[in-house]
Amino acid sequence: MPTSTRSGSRALRIALVSEHASPLAQLGGVDAGGQNVHVAALATALARRGHEVEVFTRRDDPGPPETVESGGFRVVHVPAGPAGPIARDDLLPYMGEFGAWLAARWTGTPPDVVHSHYWMSGVAALRAAEGTPDAGRLPLVSTFHALGAVKKRVQGAADTSPAEREELEPLVAHSADRVIAQCADEVGELLKLGIGRDQIAVVPSGVDLDRFQPGPHGPRLRSPRETPRILAVGRMVPRKGFLDVIKAVRRVPGAYLVIAGGPPKGQLPDDPVARRLLEAAEELGVADRVELLGGVPNDRMPELYRSADLLACTPAYETFGMTPLEAMACGTPVVAYAVGGLADSVAHGVSGLLVAPGDVDGLAKAIRELLTVEPRRYAYAVAGMSQAQARYPWPRVAEQVEAVYRSVIARQLVSLH
Repeated sequence: MPTSTRSGSRALRIALVSEHASPLAQLGGVDAGGQNVHVAALATALARRGHEVEVFTRRDDPGPPETVESGGFRVVHVPAGPAGPIARDDLLPYMGEFGAWLAARWTGTPPDVVHSHYWMSGVAALRAAEGTPDAGRLPLVSTFHALGAVKKRVQGAADTSPAEREELEPLVAHSADRVIAQCADEVGELLKLGIGRDQIAVVPSGVDLDRFQPGPHGPRLRSPRETPRILAVGRMVPRKGFLDVIKAVRRVPGAYLVIAGGPPKGQLPDDPVARRLLEAAEELGVADRVELLGGVPNDRMPELYRSADLLACTPAYETFGMTPLEAMACGTPVVAYAVGGLADSVAHGVSGLLVAPGDVDGLAKAIRELLTVEPRRYAYAVAGMSQAQARYPWPRVAEQVEAVYRSVIARQLVSLH
């Protein structure tokens, strides 16, 4: 067990609670995406700083052992509900069981700080604190990754969140010692929930610069004879906005669109969202210029980013959005809807272009601009690389998160005395 960090400060025992998003999960499924990557990368970076890190996630498979070592941290599978897949929005009834299990585990040897990821993880963490005799020693930090109020506003009747979210999510936010927001837009949403500004810390997500980096010759340079390539990446769900990109491609003659995400390619015919996208491409007359790759292994993503002239990122909402950072780190500029964290991470007119959400004409115009003016596209690519390297490396993000942990621990020690 480590006793001190690289800086010489006391090493912390850190519990990350991520009820549905395991850092060990295969990415690309409906409920496996950015949060899984974020939790895994944060745990790794904190462990490298000398801390003892455990990630608690619900057991959704009877096979793996209770504890799995990964990346210098431990993943602990919590028995809550049946040991099989359950849709994220159906997990709330098992959070009491999840929290009770944590309380039993932490009795006598509680962590120094608990960091919940997503609102239901916060519910479980609060339940654990209530049932732990040492609850006074459990400072709670919360990161929501997505807020129910935003999801409901954007998706309306299509929002499948449990009704209890409207009450429980603000409760988690108010109960936390500190809420980590990932972008300026999220700060505004938290303020609307009545969370005090001094209770909110802003720390963005990060990017793995060891994995995501440009090729040996820098950003892609396309010869006039090459076909312009547009890339879109994300889970195969409607809110990722792939349909808008397909509609935009119709207005960008000669460009080829590649969409990465969802189930393996062989299973795409059984995926309703994938089928709708292919049908739309056929109806719009661009079926020969649209390709669905299905899920792509994470180790192949840097090469995929580098193969594209630009990344199109068009979600209905996005608290942060990791794919733009990954693309920028690889030297690929971004055209994105100006929603949530994308408005922070994509510097308009510097590392990419921002478009009003839902403006397909504007999206097509921005794509044409970058594909047509090669010097500008290259300049944006270089600026994006610099931005990713300066602001978003995971060691820097972990240092900022650790500072939040230490502040809430210190505040609690003062209150106890």
